[in-house]
Amino acid sequence: MDSINRNQAEENRRDLAGVDAIERIKDMIDDADSCFFCTGNGQGPSRGVRPMSVRETDDAGAIWFLSSIDSHKNQELQANPTVKLFFQSGKHSGFLELDGHAEVSQDKARIKQLWNSMLKTWFTGGEDDPRITVIKVTPKTGYYWDNKHGDAVAGVKVAVGAVIGKTLDDSIEGTLSF
Repeated sequence: MDSINRNQAEENRRDLAGVDAIERIKDMIDDADSCFFCTGNGQGPSRGVRPMSVRETDDAGAIWFLSSIDSHKNQELQANPTVKLFFQSGKHSGFLELDGHAEVSQDKARIKQLWNSMLKTWFTGGEDDPRITVIKVTPKTGYYWDNKHGDAVAGVKVAVGAVIGKTLDDSIEGTLSF
């Protein structure tokens, strides 16, 4: 099993913890900007899976979202605060899966920090709309798949590998722990 990784000439696995894990997720989330936000007790037609726009990833690794107080998501989080987030920051690289714990609040100061005028599409009352909640997701564990030197280098390595019949994959992957 895993013959592709065994054929790889260079190291392509690196597990990350603490600050290194936080730096990795911040970089990948900044590039992705949105994710699939999955709750444990899915209700409604989406069965607990929905796209969400990330408002911020802070220096402690917490991921911040804004949501409506009467959404299925908020109801599901009340019953079970466990979440899974899936990100993709590029067409061929930058995949991230995180397991975490969500907290919902109506912290007005935090809403003000996360607010931008485009959100008025969903919260027509502006940043003082009484329906706005803040969701803070604290990652517990995760896994990432990416490349080491960017898409251009990765593409060249794959093309050269195909020509010479050798695995020259620029990938990197590993577990994340916080």
